[in-house]
This record gives sequence, C-alpha cells and structure tokens, in this order.
Amino acid sequence: MTIILMFVGLLVLVMLNVPIAVALGVVAATAMVLTTGPDILPNVALVMYDGSTKFPLLAIPLFILAGAIMNSSSISRRLIAFASALLGFVKGGLAMVNIGTSLFFAEISGSAVADVAALGSILIPAMKKKGYPGALAAAVTSSSATLAVIIPPSIPMILYAVMADASVVQLFVAGIVPGVVGGFMMMCVAYWFAVRYKLPVEEAFHLPRVWATFKDAAWAFLLPVIILGGIFGGIVTATEGAALAVFAALFIGGVIYRELDWPHLRGAMMEGGVQTSVVMLLVASSALVGVFLTEQQVLPLVNVVGIDPVHFGLIVTLNLGIGQQTPPVASVLITACSVAKANIWEVSKYNVYFVAVLLFILLLVTYIPIIPMGLVYLFYG
Repeated sequence: MTIILMFVGLLVLVMLNVPIAVALGVVAATAMVLTTGPDILPNVALVMYDGSTKFPLLAIPLFILAGAIMNSSSISRRLIAFASALLGFVKGGLAMVNIGTSLFFAEISGSAVADVAALGSILIPAMKKKGYPGALAAAVTSSSATLAVIIPPSIPMILYAVMADASVVQLFVAGIVPGVVGGFMMMCVAYWFAVRYKLPVEEAFHLPRVWATFKDAAWAFLLPVIILGGIFGGIVTATEGAALAVFAALFIGGVIYRELDWPHLRGAMMEGGVQTSVVMLLVASSALVGVFLTEQQVLPLVNVVGIDPVHFGLIVTLNLGIGQQTPPVASVLITACSVAKANIWEVSKYNVYFVAVLLFILLLVTYIPIIPMGLVYLFYG
C-alpha cells in the first residue's frame, strides 16, 4: 500500500510541475517517516550523500563534459557533414542524417539532452530551411536523441548499475542491438514522412564527397573506438573510459582541429557543470528511494522471480527513454521544442510515430530476451 501511495504522490507532484528530483526526495522521505518514525530524518541526508558519491558515478559528469566539449568544438559539425554525404541522397535524407548522427553521438555523450543541444541547434534550422515542418524537425531530433540512452555509453544505464549492483559493461553490450534496430526503424518512419510531405533529398551521392568528409571527421570517429574499445576490451572501467572520452575530446577538438579555444572550453565546462548538478540531484534522491524500497523488500523481487538484472536494467532504461518523449515529463522533447521554437503538442503529433518505434523496441526487448542478451551471452557466457 505504501508503494502505491508513493507512486500516486510522485505523480501528483510531477503534475504540479515540481522537479522530479525534488518530488522523489519528498515522497521517499515522507514514506520513511510514516513507516519508521521521525527519528529516521537525520539519516536522509547521509543516504543521499552516500548514494551520490559512489566511484562509478564519476562517469556521469565526465561523459556530460565530453559531450559539451564536442558541442563547443567542430566535432559535431564534421560528423553531420559525413552523415549528410552518406545519407543525403535519400528522400528526406536530412532527417536520416539527424538520426544517423545521433546514433554516433550517442556513443560518446550517453546523454539525450546533450544530443539535442549539440545536434538540434545545427540540424533543426537546416531542416526548416529545406522545407521540413518545424514540428517534424523537432520530433526527429528529439526521438533520435533518445537512442543516446540505449546505445552505450548510457548515463541511465550507469545509474541503474550502481543502484542495482549490476554490470555496467554488460548493460552497455545489451543496448547495442536494440539501439541499432531502433535507429533503422526511425529512419523508415522518417522516409515515410518524406514521401508523404514530398521532402527533398539533401544532396546527390558522390563517393569523393563521402571520402572527403570521412577523412575530415576521421579523428572524431576514433572517439567511440577508443572509449568503447577500452571498456569492452577490459582495458578501462566505464569511469576510466569517461575520463578517456574527455581527454580525447580535448585533444581532438583543441590540438587536431584547433577549434577549441578557452572561451569555448569555459562554456563547455559551465554547461557540463549545470547538467551534472541536475543529474546528481536526481541521483541523490533516487538513492533515497532505492534504500527505502530495499528496506521494504521490493527490489529483491527482480531476482526472486528469476529476471536477469541486466535484462531488467535495459527494460528500465527503455522506459526512461520513452518517458523523455512523453508529457508531462518529456525532458528531451521539451528541450527539442525549445531549440526549434515549436509547440510541444504540435511536435507530439509527429513524435507519436517515433515513440511507437521505441514502444515496439521495448516489447521486443521485454518478450524476446535473446535480442538484447544475445551479445551478452556470447561475450560473457
């Protein structure tokens, strides 16, 4: 009964526009007081502090900073140029460029909000200029950015792994196939919209153009190779891989491309700090909820019924991704609407088709476990 009341209370607070982190903290603290008495209150701060200072969580601000550095240098622009040369010849190719670039950017930042901030400011105006409805441009950018929480490295996966004591690396591996399939299906939806609205091709396919943009972005392509290769190869942990991502982004943006000066770096650090503070407040309040649920013997149910914690973690991550696209929370959707200067309800009319793709992927992952877990079983037995 207490769990149901917690859920209702959380829903009411969110509907009243209370920040999610604050709502979680209020609900968890209230539930702890009601079940054990007010003497538990001094432990609330300790639990929140302890929950947000675990070593693996250092990966979160580092991945966020790496994404902010990419956004402040020319790395994002070079990735977009290559994707445009590769996919731009298809009808509605700019939408596919958006999705394809998100697939790649997701392998570095792990954050959907960072994805929208980095790519939306460039691609949404470009899509509008080509005749795309602004709401459709925002919907494509928003939904494809959610792939960032499915494809490794993923900040929500790191959070879940810390809370559930699961393997971060195995979670990363489990997200590869669903993320790629989801990206392909979103491209199919984008093509359907392109045919329906008679949207133009971006540019004709020229192999020399593809090769030129590939060479220009070659150093950027090394980022996921370095990060994911190090993590999956067992050379570095996820946290060390995040630090490596920051160093690689600094080196490539500042030394190789020479387009990352101090003002841009300072802006990236400020942006990363703000995003980190928001995430870590959510981590602290989530830790409070996790401790309460553990004491109430709710979390162990996953193991009791025989559900693999890695499989369950991917299901949780996909649900979180869908929540980023659906009001009233819709954090990524709201960000995309802000960049596009579009009405959230108008964008949602287009976005519902892309959300349907995410729901389909969720059903596949939930009821056909071999799809996400096949690579995990192959590599880890």
